[in-house]
Amino acid sequence: MRSIRLSVLLPVTLSLVVGCARGSAPVTSALEDDAITVASFDFPESVLLAELYAQALEARGYRIDRQTDLGPREIVGPALARGLIELVPEYSGSALAFFSGPEAAPPQRGATYAELERSLATRGIVAMRPAPAQDHNGFVVTEATAARYDLRTLSDLLPIADTLTFGGPTECPRRPLCLQGLERTYGLDFGGFVSLDAGGPLTVAALRSGDVQVGLMFTSSGAIDVNGFVLLEDDRHLQPAENVTPVLRREVLERFGPAVRSILDAVSIGLTTNQLRQLNAAVADGRSPSQVAAQWLDENGLGGDVG
Repeated sequence: MRSIRLSVLLPVTLSLVVGCARGSAPVTSALEDDAITVASFDFPESVLLAELYAQALEARGYRIDRQTDLGPREIVGPALARGLIELVPEYSGSALAFFSGPEAAPPQRGATYAELERSLATRGIVAMRPAPAQDHNGFVVTEATAARYDLRTLSDLLPIADTLTFGGPTECPRRPLCLQGLERTYGLDFGGFVSLDAGGPLTVAALRSGDVQVGLMFTSSGAIDVNGFVLLEDDRHLQPAENVTPVLRREVLERFGPAVRSILDAVSIGLTTNQLRQLNAAVADGRSPSQVAAQWLDENGLGGDVG
C-alpha cells in the first residue's frame, strides 16, 4: 500500500508551526499569559468548533489567542501536552486512542469519557463536558460503486478491497481508527492509498472522478447527502463514541477560575449532531466558520450580546 510517512518530521513541524503562527521565535509555553490559546485541527469542522468555544469565552470578557487550522492530531496533541496551546475541541474516542492507545477506547459514550478523563489527567489536561454531538470517521463510496459491488457494510469490502484505491488524509495509514483499524478489525488491505484532505473537497472530487473508490469522510458532513455518497455501515464497531469534547490545560482553570468550565459546558450542552451537520453545511456553502459560529451562539443565547 502506498503511503507517506511524516513521523520523523512532526517534532520539527510542531515547533515551527506554533512559533511561526505567533510571528516570533518558537514559544515555550502559553500557560502564563492573559489569554486562552484556542487551537483546532486542520479541517473546517474543527475550526468551526474552535470558533464556537472561543467566541463564547470572548463574549464573557476572556482574551483569546487563536491557533486554528494548526494540523493533525499528531501536531495538536503534543502541542497541548507541552502547553504550547491550551484549549482544543476534541473527539472523545479519537483523543483517547491517541493518548492511551487504541485498545483503551470502549465504544460506550460514558466509558469512553471516563477513560479519557483519567488518561488526560496524568498529562495536566482536563476534559470538559462532552456535547451530544458526535462525528465519527465514516467510509463512503459512490452510489455506482455500491451498486456494482453490492456494498452496504464495511465487511462487504473484504472480497474486493485489494482491487480498490482508498483516499484519506496523509496520517490515515498510521491511525488506529482509520487504515490500521480497517486492516485489524475488518482484514481490509486496499490496493492503493491516495493522500487527500480530511473528508473535504479533494476527497469529494477524487470519489466523483473515480481516482479513489473508497474515501474517508466525517459522518456529520453535509457533503455525503449532497453528493449521494453511500456511507458504509461500521458493522464490526471499529469507531468508538466520538462526542465533541473540549479539552484544556488544567492551568487555565487555575488561572481564570471555574467560570471557564461553565461557559464551555453551556456551549456543549446545546450542540447536537443534527445541528453540527447544519453548521457544517453552512460553512460548505461559503460562509466562514467565524460567521456560522457567531450566529449559532446568538441564537442560543451564548453570543456577544450576553452581559
